[in-house]
Amino acid sequence: MTHTILERDRMALTSTTIAEVLKSAGYTTGIFGKWHLGDEDAYQPDQRGFDETFIHGAGGIGQNFAGSQSDAPGTSYFNPIIKHNGTFVQTEGYCTDVFFQQALGWIRLQSKSDTKPFFAYIPTNAPHAPYKVEKRYSDRFRDKCSSPQSEFLGMIVNIDDNMGKLMGKLDEWDLADNTLLIFMTDNGSAKGSKIYNAGMKGGKGTVNEGGSRVPLFMRLPGFTNSGVDIETMTRHVDLFPTLAEIAHAKIPAEVDLDGRSLVPLIKNPQSDWDHRFQFFHSGRWAKAGLQGKFGKGDPNPDHSKHKNYAVRDEKWRLVNGELYDLENDPGETTDVAGSHPEVVSRMLVAFDNWWDEVRPLMINEDAPLDVGKPFRDQFQKQKESSGISKWNPPSLN
Repeated sequence: MTHTILERDRMALTSTTIAEVLKSAGYTTGIFGKWHLGDEDAYQPDQRGFDETFIHGAGGIGQNFAGSQSDAPGTSYFNPIIKHNGTFVQTEGYCTDVFFQQALGWIRLQSKSDTKPFFAYIPTNAPHAPYKVEKRYSDRFRDKCSSPQSEFLGMIVNIDDNMGKLMGKLDEWDLADNTLLIFMTDNGSAKGSKIYNAGMKGGKGTVNEGGSRVPLFMRLPGFTNSGVDIETMTRHVDLFPTLAEIAHAKIPAEVDLDGRSLVPLIKNPQSDWDHRFQFFHSGRWAKAGLQGKFGKGDPNPDHSKHKNYAVRDEKWRLVNGELYDLENDPGETTDVAGSHPEVVSRMLVAFDNWWDEVRPLMINEDAPLDVGKPFRDQFQKQKESSGISKWNPPSLN
């Protein structure tokens, strides 16, 4: 993952989203929570395949960075201001609870109409910093750790409670047997890695195992088998072709995907799985012409190529020139690069090829930062013209 700010968060307008592909197969689509792929109108989810949108701005609730990225003024984790289908509303409650409530109401509406299958995407803002949650959640950990770890863990428990509520409602509404439920996260632990990290080295922002290895749970009775662990290395990019295959959705011929469908592994965890390298890069290089800390340093991405990178396959992980045997050393404690120069060489060649492939795709490197702040500006315009209405929580009956 390289950059999430300074216009580098914007998903190329030429990209095809999973929402667009599922819509082509007759699905209705909704997003509830964090978008973080561009705050300008053309980049917003309603222009990228989502029928229902309920989102905060920027990369986190209340964030404001140079360039277009900025959330609504005065918003917070409690009673956040949310953009709902183009109109801002003042919600009431904790952000994760609000996102799940709105998503559940939308799912309930789809189940009653029974006209189209649905795709509900619920990317929560939590447990992103700043670490804030109701006291009853953080208090559960006060005797085990101090702040902000107690708040961080409390935010996770709150997500767990909402997942339980979601699963319960799917059962209650007779949707569970025909709904693929997926739970996953986008990166390693931010504040919990020093308390418990399953023996993995590193956390969020690092290119070690602890920065990128995350859980993926899937449930669809009759399709997935309960209690089955699949040890094969997979990636988030595999979900696009997986969902398309399950939904019988056609991926346009011009769409070049990096992932591969997980369906064979789901059906048989022992299925053949061709070798592939996975690549990791964590970058925060400067933005040319920008003042302040984000303008300091070398703005050339190629000069940051080898500053914080990793290459991984089923056995090995190469981290900034150090090689670890994950089968025998999952905690990355012993560098064995000197004993396996051929492995290092092979991984470096693969990394160079990958960089050469993705470097031309960094199309926002020279994007101007003086385009205004659409999310904030639209909020101010609505506030002055018609005001900010209160959110009407949907019924779950």
